Amino acid sequence: MKSKLKLHGFNNLTKTLSFNIYDICYAETPEDQQAYVQYIDEEYDAERLTQILTDVVDIIGANILNIARQDYDPQGASVTILISEQPVTPTDSQIEESPGPLPETILAHLDKSHITVHTYPEIHPVEGIATFRVDIDVSTCGVISPLKALNYLIHQFDSDIVTVDYRVRGFTRDVEGKKHFIDHEINSIQNYLSDDTYEAYQMTDVNVYQENLFHTKMLLKEFDLDNYLFGDATRNLSAEQRKQVEERVRHEMLEIFYARNMPR
Repeated sequence: MKSKLKLHGFNNLTKTLSFNIYDICYAETPEDQQAYVQYIDEEYDAERLTQILTDVVDIIGANILNIARQDYDPQGASVTILISEQPVTPTDSQIEESPGPLPETILAHLDKSHITVHTYPEIHPVEGIATFRVDIDVSTCGVISPLKALNYLIHQFDSDIVTVDYRVRGFTRDVEGKKHFIDHEINSIQNYLSDDTYEAYQMTDVNVYQENLFHTKMLLKEFDLDNYLFGDATRNLSAEQRKQVEERVRHEMLEIFYARNMPR
């Protein structure tokens, strides 16, 4: 068994998990498009987002110092939670490269963290494609990786595309004075995802191991157009219209996944 690293003082490594979640849909009329924005604002307002992040704080075993939250006009919301330092003795499962807890499970503990979330609902003015984006950042200091919170957060949103970045910054010293720029093994962010998530998404890694930078892109495999239609007007689409809408939605998803404009 690998011996535990003996540190000189506090673990000063900063581990940051940043990920974007995208939910795509199609709304036919201007009225339905505005109704979609209103629906998103009600479903994921600052109060709901605060509850989601508070649940994460409970899961990671930290204490809330301060909550700042804001709903925006015409749409969108932001929440920032500052969490207190709370020294813990981690178990092997809390630091190993393996999936973190799902929504119904309480397992991981972090000793110091801040969590932020921002939402960005928007609609293409011509083609009726609505894209809801959620940006979430979890930053911790200490022995626990914030990747353990990834499963819980992904399961709180209906996600068509997910982009995840993980970075370890700074260094900490052992008792002999040697610097350590990372204190846990990691080959891929994918190793922290649960089986159901892994099976549901096409995934691509772009990692820079020597810089402790890890990046994973996820695209939902299954596509059912009915899951992407919003509003009463979409019920009366002809077969040809449905084909056109499907092409638009798929095109939007691919452009977001590959992060570039693509020809039709």
